[in-house]
Amino acid sequence: MEKVMNMIKPKPNPQQLLRDWQRRLRQECRNIERQIRDIQREEKNVQKAIKEAAKRNDMGSAKSLAKELVRSRKTVNRLYENKAQMNSISMHLGESVAIARTVGHLSKSAEVMKLVNNLMKAPEVAITMQEFSKEMTKAGVIEELVNDAVDNALDSEDIEEETEEEVDKVLTAIAGETAAQLPEAVRKERLKQPAQEDVEEDDEEELEEIRARLAKVRS
Repeated sequence: MEKVMNMIKPKPNPQQLLRDWQRRLRQECRNIERQIRDIQREEKNVQKAIKEAAKRNDMGSAKSLAKELVRSRKTVNRLYENKAQMNSISMHLGESVAIARTVGHLSKSAEVMKLVNNLMKAPEVAITMQEFSKEMTKAGVIEELVNDAVDNALDSEDIEEETEEEVDKVLTAIAGETAAQLPEAVRKERLKQPAQEDVEEDDEEELEEIRARLAKVRS
């Protein structure tokens, strides 16, 4: 019965497909913008905690939080890239529909295929782009993409490891004056120590809470 209904049901024309895809792409872009705002709002709390840790000469905790800040900023940069690529897909789809008015059907787009494939490797939008991939393949806009693209994407967190140089830059920018007042030997020794050894239990719980909130808005 379902097959019969599918045969009877008229296929959406290129303009209908475009409107639907663009509407969903705009929604995804709004979701990305909201996530960026959430991350940046939480980053202000992290910056404040870094300054407070530096004031009490707790450079171990300050550095630990600086690492979280570096991760978050990389996430934000990646989200901006995702949004830009989604906007680019929408633009190329519009061009494809304009061509379809002449030839009578949607043609394959190598650029859209490339962008969709890239976004399938982005953890934040991988699931959504899987759905787009299936629909666009069915509509003839792209060819079927390799299934393991998403699996490879989930390993991208390995690239997220922050470098010591980036962390030190963040630490210097936020708590530079306070940290600079410490003797060099003391500063190096404190940076080597884990945060747990440097803070009281209440401070430790607060730091864990900050890390948890930041991790939540990044996911």
